[in-house]
Amino acid sequence: ATRSTECLSALYNGLRRRDAGKGLFSCRCDLAIYTILPARASVDIKTSMSTLERHNISQAVHRLSEILGVPSNEAIVRHDLRFGNRLVDAVIEIGSYKFAIGWKASGSLGHIFRAVHQVRAMACDLPDSLIPILVVPFMGESARAYCNDAGVAWLDLSGNAKIVAPGLYVHTVGHENKFRRPGRPESAFGPRGSRVARWLLMNPGQVIRQRALASTTSLDEGYVSRVVGRLIDMGLLEREDRGIQVTDSNRLLDAWHDEYRFDKHMVIRGYIAARGGDSLIHSIAETLSKIETPYAATALPAAWLWTRYAGFRLSTVYLSAPPSPGLKSDLGFREDPRGANTWLVAPNDQGVFDGVEAVNGIPCVHPVQTYVDLKNHPERATEAAAELRRRLLLRSMNDL
Repeated sequence: ATRSTECLSALYNGLRRRDAGKGLFSCRCDLAIYTILPARASVDIKTSMSTLERHNISQAVHRLSEILGVPSNEAIVRHDLRFGNRLVDAVIEIGSYKFAIGWKASGSLGHIFRAVHQVRAMACDLPDSLIPILVVPFMGESARAYCNDAGVAWLDLSGNAKIVAPGLYVHTVGHENKFRRPGRPESAFGPRGSRVARWLLMNPGQVIRQRALASTTSLDEGYVSRVVGRLIDMGLLEREDRGIQVTDSNRLLDAWHDEYRFDKHMVIRGYIAARGGDSLIHSIAETLSKIETPYAATALPAAWLWTRYAGFRLSTVYLSAPPSPGLKSDLGFREDPRGANTWLVAPNDQGVFDGVEAVNGIPCVHPVQTYVDLKNHPERATEAAAELRRRLLLRSMNDL
């Protein structure tokens, strides 16, 4: 608290010195980083934007200055301007260009769906001289593609951007996320929160009350309420008299897939002697069927069993608990990531087993779980995921 007070005091003094031509001033504390725009930058003081949001807009000014090769102290910034019925977070005039800024605190795909709609709607109310642009801390790869397909200019504070406008073309990518923080609050697609998205995708078109959803996913009602609230904020769910319902199953699946991290499970990589992928997964299933530990194939072998598309070498299997030395011995499993053909996985949440179904005698996770698990898998995982989605997931979603 003392540190923060010192920084706020320095911030106040910096504001007083700004007119004396001191230029850019910043201070750092554990809570945030505040940057005071140089004297020649014009800022309208209004109460609808927080100090942190104003700081982020100032960072966008510096990013645009770098891109356009114009000193940031020549920027003119106006916050909270109204065009018709539309309130724009900021208008930045820099060089010969004027940008209408739509600021969002998250660049994950789930948040970008609604943000893109808002920016496109904003563009309809703006004069032709303004370039609408979506600004976020970091734009994920899937979100970038969505913006590009929608024709929406975007910029992130980590250094990436794509802006296409008359007389202007900017495309720069490859900068890492500068805003990733350890220990951040669990998202709607965290290990436990994913149970909500998984159930809704496994049961497309169903309307369910929140209490019933909590019961069927074995989650606390308060926790489900928070997850549902986040999904509603993203525009992925809607609440009606009968309960909650998915607005677009494809978008919900894309949003979960975008945030999904298979490496957050405990993955033990090794080798089991086998003639090929199909022989290997049947051998593993035969051994595991003799013990009481629940298990299920996922990723490449599950996709193969569900669709008979895209042959594979690597077999990935969920186990309800980490394998014991005895089980490894029974499987003939030799732990060694080099040349591994078997991944034994202890999941970070038992929800991965929801919807398990035997396919050709082998328990497989639901196609929805199979699809997200294929993300960043090797071999023909991308092709397998596309076929699984085309043949099973899209068909079930479109049959509503």
